[in-house]
Amino acid sequence: MKRVMSVGAAALAVTATLLAVQPAAAATQRAVATAAPEGLRDVMFVGNNWQGTASIIDADTREMLKSGINLIPDKAQELQDIHLNPVKLAFYLVVQAGPGEGHDQYVDDMFTTNDGKYLAVSRPSFADVVWIDIAKAIAGDPDSIVHEEQMDGYRTDHMGLSPDGRRLVVSDSTSRQVIEYSMVDEVVGGKAVTMGQRMRTFVSGETPHENTYSKDGSRIFHASIGRVYLPVDYPSLGPLDLSLVHDTVKSDRWFQVVDNASFAVTQRWDIGKELAEAGHPGMSSAVRPMAVAPGERFIYFQVSYFHGLVEFDTKAADLDGKVGYTAGGIAEPRVGAVKRVIPLPNRVPTMPREQYVNDSAHHGLSINAAGTTLCAAGTMDDYAALVDRKTGNHVIFDTATTGHSYGKPYWTTEGLNDTCWISLSEADSVAVIDTNTKKEIAYLPVGDHPQRVRHGFVPEALAAGLGS
Repeated sequence: MKRVMSVGAAALAVTATLLAVQPAAAATQRAVATAAPEGLRDVMFVGNNWQGTASIIDADTREMLKSGINLIPDKAQELQDIHLNPVKLAFYLVVQAGPGEGHDQYVDDMFTTNDGKYLAVSRPSFADVVWIDIAKAIAGDPDSIVHEEQMDGYRTDHMGLSPDGRRLVVSDSTSRQVIEYSMVDEVVGGKAVTMGQRMRTFVSGETPHENTYSKDGSRIFHASIGRVYLPVDYPSLGPLDLSLVHDTVKSDRWFQVVDNASFAVTQRWDIGKELAEAGHPGMSSAVRPMAVAPGERFIYFQVSYFHGLVEFDTKAADLDGKVGYTAGGIAEPRVGAVKRVIPLPNRVPTMPREQYVNDSAHHGLSINAAGTTLCAAGTMDDYAALVDRKTGNHVIFDTATTGHSYGKPYWTTEGLNDTCWISLSEADSVAVIDTNTKKEIAYLPVGDHPQRVRHGFVPEALAAGLGS
């Protein structure tokens, strides 16, 4: 597909524009994949980003139940609205040329409601979140969107679902904030709250990204990734120190803990500086996907440009024993330290960082229920890896070991029965790996550029009429 403008030209256009324009519901634990309540079917939703569709796969049998479900029935109206607004159009073109690699980003993230009737979808190119009637969408009804919420900014990204399924948080990519919405109709404090209603916001760094709730829902682990769509990807050039320029261009990249009761940031780290304290200078501050180990003391990160993962102990004493920095006015916490850096194979050692997809060497990380095995998407390396948490040893899954393409894996998530589900964005497929046997147990074609994979529910009566 021919790009409308180069990434650099689009970014400059937007920069210029910016300078000119300044409990009623049943509580079903959703922090990890757990079996569906009675009357519901466990499924995996796959969002096909460039196509604007979803695929539904049975989480137990791994049978394709339905593919090609339209999540952008309002596409014509959305595009018309964008083209009538110069600022929206500028950002739309940047999203297309940069994060979208020349394509529209129609589907980033998805979560079902507890009753399995609705699917919340973040749509980056349209800068919104919509709630879709799943039964209507499966039937091809063009009136399947029951509610829509626009971001304050111009792009949506990763979401997070509270363990009880009542609240959804959405990264508002260009507004340095995360917005909370209701996933249920209920009465809170004597006031009616409806599904899709905007609730609260918390502050983030530049380009808010990943959102993960603690098991009890009391905290949210959040990271911002900076301006991944801009150049200056190297902090140095030979003996020339470019770190100040690099940090200025990429801007604030923070990992933070948010108290869910108050929505206040209680702790905030600059992971690049924490890595430097641990003897790993020059690594990025941008935390990409993360995996929270059982007990929630240890968190595993992927960071920009790095082929591997980082182990961070949130309760260990700070390594140098002093406040070495502030991040957005919040002092470096007295606890929190990098314990290990676990490298994985770099199969593209000569590839310029500018060719990495949104600065990601690897993008996709999850951990099994026992906390013994990590599942990593080796995006630029065209492999997935199971990593032993204790030893750091890994098992690679790629074209050579499986016999089919593992092109650009872009996400991993925990499925039922100790499985890891991997989206293979370039291969237009998903793979399923058993984390106990270390074997691939399924490989299914889906749609164009599968990105997020999420466990969810649909009514059994609806699921029974799908598939073979």
